[in-house]
Amino acid sequence: MRVNNPQSRSWLNGLAIAAAFSPFGVSAGAAPNTFEVVGTTGVSAQQFFVGGINKVYILDKAENNPLRLPGTNKPAWATEYDLRTNTFRTMEVATNTFCAEGAALSNGTRISVGGNKAVTFGGLDGVNLAGTLVQRRWCQWSVNPGGALLQAKRWYPTVETLEDGSVIIIGGCTDGGYVNDANQNIPTVEYFPSKGQPNKLNFLLTTLPANLYTLTWLLPSGNLFLQSNLGTEIYDYKNNVEYPLPNMPHAVRTYPASGATAMLPLTPKNNYTATILFCGGTNLQPDQWVLSFNIAAYPADNSCVKMTPDVSTEWEEEDYLFEGRSMGQFVMMPDGRLWMGNGIAKGTAGYGNTSWAIGQSFGSSPLHAPAYYNPNAPKGSRWSRPMGNATVSRLYHSVASLLADGSILTAGSNPNADYIAPGTPNYPFPTEYRAEKFYPDYFNRARPSPSALPKTLSYGGNYFNVSLKSSDLGKQSSALPKTFVSIVRTGYSTHAMNMGQRFLQLNSTYTHNDDGSGMLHVSQMPPCVACFPPGPAMMFVVVDGVPSNGVMVMIGSGQIGAQPVGVAADLPGTVTDWTTSQSMPSPSKNAKHSSSSHLLPSLPVVFLMACALIQLM
Repeated sequence: MRVNNPQSRSWLNGLAIAAAFSPFGVSAGAAPNTFEVVGTTGVSAQQFFVGGINKVYILDKAENNPLRLPGTNKPAWATEYDLRTNTFRTMEVATNTFCAEGAALSNGTRISVGGNKAVTFGGLDGVNLAGTLVQRRWCQWSVNPGGALLQAKRWYPTVETLEDGSVIIIGGCTDGGYVNDANQNIPTVEYFPSKGQPNKLNFLLTTLPANLYTLTWLLPSGNLFLQSNLGTEIYDYKNNVEYPLPNMPHAVRTYPASGATAMLPLTPKNNYTATILFCGGTNLQPDQWVLSFNIAAYPADNSCVKMTPDVSTEWEEEDYLFEGRSMGQFVMMPDGRLWMGNGIAKGTAGYGNTSWAIGQSFGSSPLHAPAYYNPNAPKGSRWSRPMGNATVSRLYHSVASLLADGSILTAGSNPNADYIAPGTPNYPFPTEYRAEKFYPDYFNRARPSPSALPKTLSYGGNYFNVSLKSSDLGKQSSALPKTFVSIVRTGYSTHAMNMGQRFLQLNSTYTHNDDGSGMLHVSQMPPCVACFPPGPAMMFVVVDGVPSNGVMVMIGSGQIGAQPVGVAADLPGTVTDWTTSQSMPSPSKNAKHSSSSHLLPSLPVVFLMACALIQLM
């Protein structure tokens, strides 16, 4: 957000939609635990999402980027970034996507919700833009499919995908400023596709002023876990009932404190029970969110806490960070660890024209050292630090995401009201266009290349088999017991968080063959739609800590609406020495299963090689 910025005066309410799948393509061979600047994004990556194996879609705010749309003098603020070539193409965007939010619907469509008011190129007051783009051979943004509009102006809203593949849209504000206030607060929730009039949410009245981008997760119970400012609650959205929980300890984690947040991996071992982790942020109190003191010099918090709300509503202390960090970002890795990078040691998110701002940035002391968090390590040793440091500072308006090759892409950073060129006097943190990859510690190890991975997964139903060669297992029989299949949704990345990010390990057994090869017998998704809402995700096979390249998979029916659910078929028992001349076990229509279960067939879905992007005003 920004302060004293003329961009805050003329509204264009928007909601943008995109569907994207791309052919498989990845890179490998980089040194582990290192960073590499791989390209430029054309516009500053305030928001982005992985739209397929090879493509990332980037949204900036409306500003005077040097990049122009072809044949016009209009600055671009959206691009499609090709991970194979590290090049981009410009995309037309009619709304000001400044501080919007997004998610994936269950049919593969991506939505970007809300945003700032309309401005002309350069940040002056503007008139509303209108129009619908024509669908082309490649992805483009379009406006207002079917005439759909949000029912409230929402800047900094929260978006979370639900069990039926629709999304809930929570809160926001209308006019801006460093934090929210009662005069512009939007204390309601609505849905897309619409489910009627918005419902009032009392939680958004009691958590002012730091209640923008309310941190939200759909729990396996089917309720929503909400955390904002110091407040926490369970929200039964189906019945519009709120259940207050104990306040967040130590620090504020929501924007602009911007702590790192994530739901920890859902696994068979933890019975797919959700634990939410919060790290860093700032310990500013509710009456301290003012601009009368030097926020940019205020140390960030280093505490970490977690809660398992479907089991206990008490906060639990977790291993602290190596240093205080605001705008640190968690990225789920295929092996179940979390990567943290980006951020600052002092200050918060935001920018403005105050005497103490660093240029215009409300944050300072960028942090370049990432860290791994291993939830399975003994307490006291869950954090570890790779050797390499990032080249590029990532402050306000930065992003990070897992890619299909197992690397992590970071981009963005622009704590300024408009484009600031590198080298501009008195602006140490200019607009950043460089894209940088981090290569995790498994990048110097041979990657498995499993065969027969499915393109769709159902909730419950028949298991499937995954074949692994001896070379995939490192020619070691001990690797097969340490092999599993993970499903990762990378989420919609903006403002140091990936909304909708989720990791689930599928249940599996295995057969080890006497020639050193093996086969995993893998369950479908657990029969719990709220554990992992329907829609696109990536599937990895992880062998002794080393992931395969990810493949795109559609979870559920591929349609918006109630999802078919069965109970998982029983898996074959583990076999450690199976003679290869015998036929391998395969799913059976008559597979044994519990008396309450039934089997579901594979669910068909069409993967698009091209797509249309749609904007709603």
